[in-house]
Amino acid sequence: MKKYFEILRKCRLFDNISDENLLTMLHCLGAEIRSYSKNQLIVTEGEKITHIGIILSGTAQLVRIDYYGNRSIVTNIEPSQLFGESFVCAETETVPVSVIASENCEAMLIDGRRIIQSCGNACEFHNQLIFNLMKVLATKNLLFNQKLEIISKRTTREKLMTYLFQQMKKTKSSYIEIPFNRQELADFLEVDRSGLSAEISRLRREKRIECRKNQFRIL
Repeated sequence: MKKYFEILRKCRLFDNISDENLLTMLHCLGAEIRSYSKNQLIVTEGEKITHIGIILSGTAQLVRIDYYGNRSIVTNIEPSQLFGESFVCAETETVPVSVIASENCEAMLIDGRRIIQSCGNACEFHNQLIFNLMKVLATKNLLFNQKLEIISKRTTREKLMTYLFQQMKKTKSSYIEIPFNRQELADFLEVDRSGLSAEISRLRREKRIECRKNQFRIL
């Protein structure tokens, strides 16, 4: 467990929890580490989950597939970031999304019930843990509102530029490196890939943007 401490210190769930308490906490929470290969399902749509996950290495994606088989990337999950916490706290019977490893990755799984229900050991860090989880849920809510702002736009151009402007505000730079290839970007924006490529070409001709692979610059 100790070899993952550098990543775990960056995880918002463990804010203001000392290193001395972290190992004890992980044991109390029944933490276990699992490895996944690229494209392997970590969480399967339709199942009930009881564990909160933390990506330790590699990346994963939260994916939704609709009735017609259209794939939408809800969000990218990077090292130190959580997944599944909303469904565990809401005690959702069947999750409406899947979590898929976008490359070989490792994840720590924590029994969510041990967070939201006090344990018999009266651990001093438990209240801090619950407070941290509330902050994570609030932050995720803001991020999903940003995604809603993107997909509510009517055209591919509006969706793309809204996303790029959001990233520009986040990085405070007109140079942006996104975590998606072209197909993944289309899935994230919920648009057709060929239409997205055509729109990017038009924006380049109009000198609105410059781009190379997953790197963009807003002009």
